Amino acid sequence: MRKTARSRLSHYPTFNSVNGSAESTTLERKSVDFVTAAQSFHWFQQAAAKREFRRILRVNGWVVLVWNTRKTSAPFLQGYADLVAWVDSERKNRVKHEDLSSDAITQFLGRQYETAKLESSQRLDLDGLVGRLMSASYAPLPGERLHEDLVGKARDLFDRYQRNGTVTLEYWTEVHAGKLG
Repeated sequence: MRKTARSRLSHYPTFNSVNGSAESTTLERKSVDFVTAAQSFHWFQQAAAKREFRRILRVNGWVVLVWNTRKTSAPFLQGYADLVAWVDSERKNRVKHEDLSSDAITQFLGRQYETAKLESSQRLDLDGLVGRLMSASYAPLPGERLHEDLVGKARDLFDRYQRNGTVTLEYWTEVHAGKLG
């Protein structure tokens, strides 16, 4: 992701990419007003990340946690969820979505935080659907076991549910913002 960000954003004069993690950002002490983490909170070593965020945040700084939760309310959406579950079981539980509970958020942000839950969607053609699936951390890379099977199953799913050459992934986008307690 960092490589893609550098290639797409390097023409912006204020863009800066650093090699770091939630637990060790490499940023200067008290240097930021906002820490925003999208689709990554479930990967944090939470105690270490919280210490690091406190270190880099200025007084009254905010932490914003964002992620999408896929809906499963339509046959295509359930089929996509089943496909993810299949690859997860085949790869021995590499899908990691724990620690997204309100208790985990409260423990991380403290008791005073704001939450918004918004509907969002992605309309995708076949290449977009395969690309979306392959961008996930649990997807086998080209040449790895199950890669071709997963791409084939994604194509079958697309063919079954596409309308006018597209399918739509629907999500709940959750945004949690607060000052660390």
